[in-house]
Amino acid sequence: MFFPILITSLGAFLGFANPIFHLPVLVLLFPGGAAWIGTHAPSAKKAFYFGWLAGTLGYAASLYWVALPVHNYGFLPWVLALPCPMLLGAYIGLYPALFALGLYFCRKLHWSLIGLGAGCLWGSLEALRGMLFTGFPWLVLPSAFSTRPFAIQGASLIGACGLAGVLAAIAVWLGMDKKMSRQRICAMGLVALLAGYGLIRVSEPVPETGKINVSLIQGNIDQSLKWDPAYQEETVRRYVDLSGQEAESNAPDLIVWPETALPFYFQDVGPLGSQVLALAKERGVYILAGSPAYSRDMPTGKYYLHNRAYLIGPKGIVDYYDKEHLVPFGEYIPFGEYLPFLSKLVQGVGDFMPGVKAGPIMAGRLAPGVLICYETIYPELAQARVENGANVLVNISNDAWFGRSSAPRQHLHLSVLRAVEQGRYLIRATNTGISAVIDPRGGILATTELFKTQTLHVKKVGLVQEKTLYHRNRKLVLSALFVGAGIFLFLGFFRRTKK
Repeated sequence: MFFPILITSLGAFLGFANPIFHLPVLVLLFPGGAAWIGTHAPSAKKAFYFGWLAGTLGYAASLYWVALPVHNYGFLPWVLALPCPMLLGAYIGLYPALFALGLYFCRKLHWSLIGLGAGCLWGSLEALRGMLFTGFPWLVLPSAFSTRPFAIQGASLIGACGLAGVLAAIAVWLGMDKKMSRQRICAMGLVALLAGYGLIRVSEPVPETGKINVSLIQGNIDQSLKWDPAYQEETVRRYVDLSGQEAESNAPDLIVWPETALPFYFQDVGPLGSQVLALAKERGVYILAGSPAYSRDMPTGKYYLHNRAYLIGPKGIVDYYDKEHLVPFGEYIPFGEYLPFLSKLVQGVGDFMPGVKAGPIMAGRLAPGVLICYETIYPELAQARVENGANVLVNISNDAWFGRSSAPRQHLHLSVLRAVEQGRYLIRATNTGISAVIDPRGGILATTELFKTQTLHVKKVGLVQEKTLYHRNRKLVLSALFVGAGIFLFLGFFRRTKK
């Protein structure tokens, strides 16, 4: 099983964004290889084990960058930081292990059922991975193809998990131990359908109800200095000066700053915050900027911290959004009351509390649905923003933690999927890159470079009200995946038991 395990894990590493060589189509070797392992394993135990080993190696290699923030900002020595990607990979590897195990029990079914069932099983496992233990839907199968917009248009119909199922079915049918036959014809037929629909959709005009001009400010603030009180004045001056230049030369309707671009409590009246308010008033623009915030429970007097995005207009603060899906061990400690010895991997004081308002933030015709940091990897959060009336999505993030690794690009690829699923322009402002503006077809209109102080101006970013088929039927799509996977496994067990 050495060769199949190697091919499966290499498919994951080379198929997703990586620092060596990225060829998206190779990602099909990941589900295809896991299926081959399951159907050729001598026992259920070995199908699970070999599938887990292949998944662990593939995910751990793709998530190598996890060791960087753990070492650089969590201050763990390399001997403790380097195993972290492997530990995370070992957990996520359980999902392809379950996939291989399912294929083992269902390997005697008709080839058509194997392909369809495997697609439902892979898609439902990716959906499940986004739900269990706060969820971690990173490296979902379609994100490998985010650089090819025509290949991911199916996400507007069936979402990223549904599209992952289709891609898995294609991989399984192509990998069956038979010569060119009906299963390969079916696989190529699905490829033709995805490509044909994608080519048609990317050429269709976006149904816009209005347009705005947007400027993104990438401050490139050194993460080691960001929370230094002595550096706060320089940070604010950089953002204000860059924004002032943008306002004068390009007259944007909206200026977007990254997550926690303001490293102080903006809600408190002070000289630093006054500079931002004065900029919005003098230039007559709206500014969306991240800042830490706090609230107080009056009966107990206890304070709670929030990761907040403010929308600031010419007349002051218009509205705000508090991040609702926090990063475990970054913004809060899971089971912290039972594990007091654990410390966070970020600089700051105290645990953050999630927000309860899904938005969007309203400012006249502009209704941005805000996603802070890795909230953009969760389909249900973007879904909630659009359901509540967002006509554009805005992701503010700080990917400085990950250095010059593959993480910022992998993060960007997941943001592309959210834009296609919801049929919205997505504006992405980050501290050190990659900042970008993505259209509803997944096309990246403009990007910045990593670790470069830079501004990005994009004209005529559309405001959209129309909802995609996936948005209207998301629950139905997920239900179909889980029901299909359940029927597939039931038939496999029934046949095995009967035999």
